[in-house]
Amino acid sequence: MTNLIICEKPSAALKIATALADKKPKKQTLNKVPYYELKHKGKDIIVVCAVGHLFSVTEKEKKGMSYPTFDLTWKPAYEAKKSSAYTKPYLKTIEKLAKKAKTFTVATDYDIEGEVIGLNIVKFLCHQKDASRMKYSTLTKDELIESFEKAQKHLDWGQAEAGETRHFMDFMWGINLSRALTAAIKKAGMFKLMSSGRVQGPALKILADREKEIQKFKPKPYWEIELNGNIKKSGIVAQHKKGKFWKKDEADKVMKKTKNKKALISKVSKHQLQQAPPYPFDLTSLQIEAYKTIGASPKQTQAMAQNLYTSGYISYPRTSSQKLPLALNYKKILEKLSKQTKFKKQTAELLAKSKLKPNEGKKSDPAHPAVHPTGEIPKKLEAKEQKLYDLIVHRFLATFGEPAIRETITLEIDVNKELFITKGTRTIKQGWHNLYKPFLKLKEEELPEVQEKEEVKVKKIEQLSKETQPPKRYTPASIIKELEKKNLGTKATRANILDSLYQRSYIINKSIEVTNLGLKTINTLEKHSPEIIDEKLTREFEEDMEEIREKKHTEEQILKRAEELLKKILKDFKKDEEKIGKNLIKAYIQTRDEENDLGPCKKCKKGNLKIMYSKKNKQHFVACTNEDCKTTYSLPSNALIKSTKEECKECGYPMVLAIKKGKRPQKVCINPDCPIKKALKSMAKKVGEKCPKCKEGELVLRTSVYGSFYGCSRFPKCRYIEKIEKSKKIS
Repeated sequence: MTNLIICEKPSAALKIATALADKKPKKQTLNKVPYYELKHKGKDIIVVCAVGHLFSVTEKEKKGMSYPTFDLTWKPAYEAKKSSAYTKPYLKTIEKLAKKAKTFTVATDYDIEGEVIGLNIVKFLCHQKDASRMKYSTLTKDELIESFEKAQKHLDWGQAEAGETRHFMDFMWGINLSRALTAAIKKAGMFKLMSSGRVQGPALKILADREKEIQKFKPKPYWEIELNGNIKKSGIVAQHKKGKFWKKDEADKVMKKTKNKKALISKVSKHQLQQAPPYPFDLTSLQIEAYKTIGASPKQTQAMAQNLYTSGYISYPRTSSQKLPLALNYKKILEKLSKQTKFKKQTAELLAKSKLKPNEGKKSDPAHPAVHPTGEIPKKLEAKEQKLYDLIVHRFLATFGEPAIRETITLEIDVNKELFITKGTRTIKQGWHNLYKPFLKLKEEELPEVQEKEEVKVKKIEQLSKETQPPKRYTPASIIKELEKKNLGTKATRANILDSLYQRSYIINKSIEVTNLGLKTINTLEKHSPEIIDEKLTREFEEDMEEIREKKHTEEQILKRAEELLKKILKDFKKDEEKIGKNLIKAYIQTRDEENDLGPCKKCKKGNLKIMYSKKNKQHFVACTNEDCKTTYSLPSNALIKSTKEECKECGYPMVLAIKKGKRPQKVCINPDCPIKKALKSMAKKVGEKCPKCKEGELVLRTSVYGSFYGCSRFPKCRYIEKIEKSKKIS
């Protein structure tokens, strides 16, 4: 009796097959899709994989761009959208192998998305009503064997129905709102695909509200008085105790009173603070810390963490938990980590403790523990992935550390009865700092040991004129935190929602700035259809889906409520369709012009250079807006082109970003005579020659942290490299 185990991805299938096999699993292929045949305790098993979702929610009957539409169904992903054509062989392979099986086990990721993937495969390809369910948080051998042998007898139906509801609701809102916005623009005389969604709209509103605060902000002047001096050969800077002076004449009086007066220490106080170790990472805190310490965006962090998980190096990253259950066997993980030289010292410190107890946070997740390393030694990680792995390990180690103690010394300085304050904070007991040090962001500001009545040698006392600052812009990390705080979206979807806002030109830059298009879209919707961007409504639906998971509501009840509400919203929207369209067109044109502007033309000095598009040649190019100037520059073909608002360091011409499918975005100087381009052209002359070592490969141009060089195209089989002549190197 063959058991078919269904995995979410190829790497997970290999891990599970290898872990369960009594001997080595036998790898087979069907439709170029790998699967594995093996025996576990003498029983036949086939392990097969999907590649994420094999089915997509779509309309039963395509209705062009008409809305509202509510007649939805699951369809094979390759039928629903061309970009999912790669899923077809996996679907056909599972369907064929299912005919050989008598029992079925779902081993997809244990979360809402994984449950939906498994449910659809079981229902549509295996033609079963239910299946066993493996539940694991790491792809380690011991946990996979235990997960299989203690598999739940049924799918997690609460999770499956909550996930299915989310897919139908998100599609329902996304397609109807996007079509409504697109139809409004079309009715006003232009065609442009617009996009909105159940969470995307409220997320943009949060960002737009902050942008409006910044735009409306009026700086208010204030003055500070600062003392610069020396004590015991140490320089100090102290601020007047009052802080901000809102009236200049008050600050002037202090300046007059303290001029050429003696400064004495009037009070010395010390305060010690015990710093508890940090909590283990949940996904959101990992994304925030990775952005702060290694400069990875939330989307990058999520993708890299997923790779580390599927490689078996860390636990499942899409978790809300800040807890590390005792069942993880901390000692075993630490012993494994100790085999990596870089963690030897820290693990030895922890293993010497009589008791290992992590400092846990309040947040928990019924499906998975906090993110933690498995102890498996990573192989061939990219530089940023390695940094993320190191961050996760150091955070895990730090949670078991002793509290650190920081001491703050406050000096009060009397200058003719005007008091100035200076503070210095230092660490007097390292504790967990030693375990987290590569990623620790703390300032050590040590003041000299002084007594009351000691004199401070004043170098100068100066009055500083300042202004209040506008609210800070959100960063990709801080908006993810805000969305979590407001319960908008899920830990798995927030990074993608943010990415969609960037892709649709609603927002730009790392310090997030809402474009004119984003602002006008929100202003228009606030006026004509506020429910679309109502975060309270979105949050209520999130709570409803959690109640489906807890079996307090049914899928049908929530979808019916959503449909009725959406019908009302869209009915009101249609009344003002043309007005909405005109506002959006105006905003789009203004945003497009801003995005495509590359600054003044260097030849005529009258017009501005702009990115333009030739419908005839289907090609982007740069041209001057001055009709009398015929200056043009060609741009990379078959690429999406965006302005970087940066100038080339070599020649001062504008830089653009060329984005090609499947390749990393590349910054390119528009100047054809740029020294960098000439150097690259010169180096490219040798590219394509036969490799002098293996005689099979061709020379290609490669770049490393040490600069450019020629290498064999058959790398790593052939490791031939050749230096580039100094005269051709790029500085």
